[in-house]
Parts: sequence; structure tokens; C-alpha cells
Amino acid sequence: MANYKMLIQYDGTRYNGWQKQGDTKNTIQEKLETVLFRMSGETVDVHGAGRTDAGVHAKGQVAQFRLREDRDPEEICAYLNEYLPDDIGVLSVTEAAPRFHSRYNASQKTYRYRIGKNKAFHVFERKYIHEHRGRALDTAAMKTAAALLVGGHDFKSFCGNPHMKKSTVRELFAIEIRETADEISLTFIGEGFLQYMIRILVGTLIEVGEGKRDPLSMTALLEARDRKLAGPTAPACGLTLLEVKYN
Repeated sequence: MANYKMLIQYDGTRYNGWQKQGDTKNTIQEKLETVLFRMSGETVDVHGAGRTDAGVHAKGQVAQFRLREDRDPEEICAYLNEYLPDDIGVLSVTEAAPRFHSRYNASQKTYRYRIGKNKAFHVFERKYIHEHRGRALDTAAMKTAAALLVGGHDFKSFCGNPHMKKSTVRELFAIEIRETADEISLTFIGEGFLQYMIRILVGTLIEVGEGKRDPLSMTALLEARDRKLAGPTAPACGLTLLEVKYN
């Protein structure tokens, strides 16, 4: 059985997220598996490195799947791009090691969240940016708060799944905050992320930037392990999976 790795980008605006669901076929995983079934005549399980939420985008999603018969990776890639919707694109398909798994073997993921400061500048990017309509954000305070979130912590306060049974400890390698005349971007680099974790982190950091929350309160918030004490979940449209790395 041949194992394949593919690099994918997609506009998540009209999809119910990456992961296949019982009550809808409108997911990225479902679209990929449907086309692969059409090509091969066999049921194919596609595993993504990150289970992006509804409305979240990807420029560097990695996925893996197996086929009973060897096929030319370039032909697979061409077939997928021929029959997938226009808002899903497969950048490459390559043969992978027999035991390679896109999610379990991932060592680092990079996401970026974009906050717009003036909607007039983002007419053509409005689906990929969250327009902040409140008071101007204090990015210096946001950077102070972000520095306290970097490292290995229990991020239960930033987990959107209240019934999470597995460990909520994660290693966050960096949070980079950059500001231009019309936009603030937050780049999150970590080993992996909990459900809605980045969007809750963003919502909390926005409150810091608005002066509603002390930037030094992040340590106590982490220790509380209580989702109700963190900020709101930021809108999905501003978030994009940029890259997945493997050791």
C-alpha cells in the first residue's frame, strides 16, 4: 500500500472546517476524499496535520493518505486540481515513508491571525482579516502579555472544548506581533494547538490591547485553568494555517 503526502491550500470561508462530519459533506476532508474515491475507486482516508475550524483558511496544510496501488504523484495532483472546487488547491503530492502520518509526526505548526485597523484598506481581503472596530489596540501591552504565554503551559483556559479529556498542556514556541499602518498580525508557532486555542488567545490579547485586561494577568489566567476567565473567541476569518514542519 502506497503512502502519499500532499501540500494543500484552501479558502475556508464556505466550509464547515477541515474534519469530516456526519451531518454535512461540506468539509475540506470530505471534498478531498470524494475526488480520491472518484480517481481510485477505493475508499480513501485523508488525514490532515491540523483540524482547522469552520471559516479558517490554510496556505500550508499537510495531509496524508494511502492507496492500494502505486500511482504517479504528479498525476494524482493533477487529477485532484481538475475536480476539486476552485477554493481548494493541491500544491504538491509526493510519496511518503510507509509510517509517515501528517498529524502525529508534525513537530511544529505556524498560524497567523490578521487584525484590520481600517476596513477601507481591506476591500479585497475582507474574507481573510478580522476588522477591529473598537479603540486602537496597544500592541506594546499585547506583546508584554504574549511573552507570558510563550513556553510550556497548561492552556486549559484557552481551550474551547469543555469536555477535553486529554492533556491540555502545549508548548508555544513564539508569538510574534507586528503592526503596520492598516493591520496587526499575530503569528503563533507551537508544537500543536487545542480547539479554538489560537482564536481564544487572540480574543484575550485584543482585550489587553483595548486596556480591558492587565497584560501581567496572563500568568494567573494560565494557572486558573478556567475557560470562562479568558477572552472571547476571535472570528475564524482572520486565521490561516501557514506551515507545518516535521523532524
